[in-house]
Amino acid sequence: MTFVYPRRMGRKKSQALMSSARHACLVEAPHPVNIAWRVLSVDHERLSPLDTAFLRLESPQAPMHLGALVTFQPRQRIPPARLLAVLGERIARIPALRQRVRTTWLPPGGAAWTPDTTFDLSRHVHLHRLQRGKDALTMLVGKLIAGPLDLSRPLWQIHLMTGLPDRRFALLIKLHHAMADGLRTVELGLRLFDGFTDRGPDSTDARPPRPAHGIAALARSAMELPHALSVAASTASIAASVLTHVRLAALLPSAPGNSARTATAKQPPATARRLALVRLDAQDVKQVRQRCGGTDHDVLLAVITGALRRWRLANDQRPKDLTLRAFIPVSRRSRTTQSQRHNVLSGYLCDLPIQHEDPIAMLHHVRAAMDRNKAAGFARGPGAFPVLAERIPAPAQHLTIPLLRRAGPLLFDTMITNVPIPSRPLTLAGAPLQHVYPIAPLAHGQTLGIALSTYRASVHIGLHADHHAVPDLDRLADAIPTALAALTDSISPASAAAVG
Repeated sequence: MTFVYPRRMGRKKSQALMSSARHACLVEAPHPVNIAWRVLSVDHERLSPLDTAFLRLESPQAPMHLGALVTFQPRQRIPPARLLAVLGERIARIPALRQRVRTTWLPPGGAAWTPDTTFDLSRHVHLHRLQRGKDALTMLVGKLIAGPLDLSRPLWQIHLMTGLPDRRFALLIKLHHAMADGLRTVELGLRLFDGFTDRGPDSTDARPPRPAHGIAALARSAMELPHALSVAASTASIAASVLTHVRLAALLPSAPGNSARTATAKQPPATARRLALVRLDAQDVKQVRQRCGGTDHDVLLAVITGALRRWRLANDQRPKDLTLRAFIPVSRRSRTTQSQRHNVLSGYLCDLPIQHEDPIAMLHHVRAAMDRNKAAGFARGPGAFPVLAERIPAPAQHLTIPLLRRAGPLLFDTMITNVPIPSRPLTLAGAPLQHVYPIAPLAHGQTLGIALSTYRASVHIGLHADHHAVPDLDRLADAIPTALAALTDSISPASAAAVG
């Protein structure tokens, strides 16, 4: 990305701002003993097979990074130099943000995180001043989110955008999926805010356990054999489930309803991204959930389903002739995996009932589908293909990744992810966080990604689309509040009893 010098600010002054932030990121060289220990513990920094899979899925047309657009409302104007300095100081305290990926000899095709000895903050933190205009923010973010990250450097960027009305400013955070899943992204992002500790799971204070040798290793292998057999059986079950849920009709352009699907259109050679932001009242969602049961996530899935139905009708397409299937990512983190820096993911496949006109019926079907998925567990079913990717050794990924790259449209049409955000007040340089919109990546063959986060009293929804395939994204965005209103209006004791 090219550094954008803000308007009304000379080049020398802009360079001085970045220089001050860059100096804040300088840290003392580690002790030689620590350097030697880091070399010895390189296995502790190794990417998991799922991490390397996300790297290999990367392409210029489908960059595999997550995003978040965060806006702040300061009580008084904060100079950009101050914001850049604060970001630089906090980035310097997060070792993971100063590491890059390098390939390993063993295992062949593997990769490990190593310190970037040429780390330069100005390559990762960029300053922009927005032009005046109603859609200036979303247009700039759509352009920035489309650009792939430099895989030879630490896999992240932060774009600071000033010039918003009422002294507001915004951050666009880009983090490669190989570096973090949704929860890990939130964790790293929180460490940029005021009042959070500098230490985290990427700290390397504790030496990893030494591998067992000889008789001890044989004994451990014997004890782990039943678990290995169970994992092998589970892997075969996931693979079989994925194969049985492949929709071969998606390969045929003439298949009924295929031209109307949200996310099966072929991507054009040139990548153009569009972003739309939607905000809902969290209390309205809670009210529906309290009356009809289920979870807030069930209600939001029903709202998205209703919006997709209205959007299809506005495009003169009959929802009863369509089937839309969503991939719902699920975190597998637990107390034993919470400190891992790797992706710990699975997922569910959920058919969205856009053929139903009644919002309560939509909610009933969505809730029943999600209940079935939860009962089966996140390590079973076709949506668990991330678990399958996790179990493919790095050397074999050269053969399997091309298949995985084409598997997305055969399994699902769009991704709907819900990223949890702490409800406590957050500030940056004293400026309160106002809104946070997550941005889902668009995998190969996908043209629409939907991400949701609830912060304080609002549900924030980021719609990320291929501009050529979804030129009317604003129409879909407008349909989301309308769908929630239709659902709240449909609530009655009789309908609630029918759903429950």
